[in-house]
Amino acid sequence: MADVLRWGILGTGRMARAFANDLKLLPDARLVGVGSRSPEGAQRFGEEFSVPLRFGCYGELAATDQVDVVYVATPPALHCDHALLCLQAGKHVLCEKPFALSATQARSMIDAAGSHGVFLMEAMWTRFIPAVVHLRHLLAERKIGAVQLLLAGGAFIPDHDPDFYLFRRDLGGGVLLDAGVYLVSMASMVLGAPDQVAALGALGNGGVDEHEGMVLSHAAGPLAMLHVSLRTRAAPDLTLLGSKGKIHVAAPIFSPRRLTMTIPGEGEDVQDFPFEGSGYRFQAAEVARCLHDGRLESEVMSLAETLQIMTTLDRIRAQLGVTYPGE
Repeated sequence: MADVLRWGILGTGRMARAFANDLKLLPDARLVGVGSRSPEGAQRFGEEFSVPLRFGCYGELAATDQVDVVYVATPPALHCDHALLCLQAGKHVLCEKPFALSATQARSMIDAAGSHGVFLMEAMWTRFIPAVVHLRHLLAERKIGAVQLLLAGGAFIPDHDPDFYLFRRDLGGGVLLDAGVYLVSMASMVLGAPDQVAALGALGNGGVDEHEGMVLSHAAGPLAMLHVSLRTRAAPDLTLLGSKGKIHVAAPIFSPRRLTMTIPGEGEDVQDFPFEGSGYRFQAAEVARCLHDGRLESEVMSLAETLQIMTTLDRIRAQLGVTYPGE
């Protein structure tokens, strides 16, 4: 793999823009291509971020031999098709969360990466944020003992324009796949795969989930109690309760910069983890590290765990009654 990784971005929305800005902070990364559903969109994005290759068709970005890896940042309903488009063209892929709409789609993407011998990773950027990296060290050292309860949740009220993607089934809308995926992923990182899943919630007029609570239980006893909503407002944070103490992960849970560990009799230990940019660059650096080492997946965000998380999301959706076109 070349010293400088040549990136392409498929999509030109909010996440694509944040990723493009963060790539500027990596000396071994260069944004060379963008693919949009229209020539005008590609041109605007290309001008803003000085991208030399501007394609008004997704397939043209996948086909060019001047791009090494593609960040897929289109709406959730398109993740599978667009990742497959790139994987089958021999491109390495970092696919925005939710990785897919279902475990079935996720499996097809993973199989395609394997058959074409290319790298694939879910863009669960939270895993690579410095505070979360340190959290894993604290847990590995059992600083708070065995985790017994994981409490996490958040809520926000988006624009209620019926065409907003979160309210559209055809685009893979709903609060679970948009925001709840962070909670389920954190629960997976800390506690592993759940044995049982229980979920209650409410659907909106568009048929997507807008409000829910979930409990994930594990054979050894730990519980993850999660909530997420589009009907009220609450800062998204997380608390881990262990046998010896607790750790609070400050909001926003998807990009935290502060951890507070409390041990009875020892007081609070507050640690801050500031960083430049939005936080997207850390996952891009992980892609570069893996490719430099000849790895086709990340051990931090493995494909097996991504598939397991998608399976858990499927189980939650089934209980909520959320389905997407084609299922």
